[in-house]
Amino acid sequence: MVDADRFIQEAIEEIHEEVGGANAVIALSGGVDSSVAAALAYEALGDRLTPVYVDTGLMRKGETDQIRETFDYMHSLRVVEAKDRFLDALDGITDPEAKRHAIGEQFIREFEREAKETDADYLVQGTIYPDRIESEGNIKSHHNVGGLPDVVDFEGIVEPVRDLYKDEVRDVARELGLDELVAERMPFPGPGLAVRIVGEVTEEKLEVAREATYVVEEELEEYDPWQAFAAVLGKATGVKGDNRVHGHVVAIRSVESRDGMTARAQELDWSTLQRIQSRITGELPNVARVLYDVTHKPPATIEYE
Repeated sequence: MVDADRFIQEAIEEIHEEVGGANAVIALSGGVDSSVAAALAYEALGDRLTPVYVDTGLMRKGETDQIRETFDYMHSLRVVEAKDRFLDALDGITDPEAKRHAIGEQFIREFEREAKETDADYLVQGTIYPDRIESEGNIKSHHNVGGLPDVVDFEGIVEPVRDLYKDEVRDVARELGLDELVAERMPFPGPGLAVRIVGEVTEEKLEVAREATYVVEEELEEYDPWQAFAAVLGKATGVKGDNRVHGHVVAIRSVESRDGMTARAQELDWSTLQRIQSRITGELPNVARVLYDVTHKPPATIEYE
């Protein structure tokens, strides 16, 4: 386990050394990884750090408002509305790796644009050790590692938590005094809801994934899962009222884990599953059926793409 106090001091010194007297932007997503990286970089750089949150249109329900509220103490916070650019970049793409690379490249271009406006030479991001293992091990390309384009217009990319596992990042977050909502927040993938949609990403599928995930997170809060969400798999025939519908198939995923490298599907009460499916099919008229994913990691990954 990490010695959180010692790590914080060493990370701040490392950021000082890497960035020197230059300016930097921090890729802020609202998750614990980027929040810890932002807090460390803010301690090291102060006003020379510009936090940038990119609203990709692939985020959880209410995410942008949550970001503004949580990080309002960083007065230089910039919120970039980039939904249309990300959806254009994903248009027609169905391959999971191609999706991740398209998202990774678009993220970098957004941060490059913001860096030019703030005269920043460095990018700080919250890459953690499992991101590197899965990207380098050819399991899947994380948008901030294997999904990065070959040419990046920064003098350097600074990754202060790159050697930590998720549980260690949480320890550092607590030591930093970050709000419990941030320190204990459920993981959310960097590519967002795009990797919870099997096949092409569309606005309709995004809305289904967003609303269904909101239901799952709300209903499973008492189970305290490491991660829980809904994914959109495809379409199937169903019946609503007296009418046939050809609607979306939604999979519920809820797992227990320590660091995300392995995970076990949670055993949920039948009544809980029925309540979730009733809400999802009732609140989303274009959903025909709901499934529960009982697969552990391995052989599955936690996310779908």
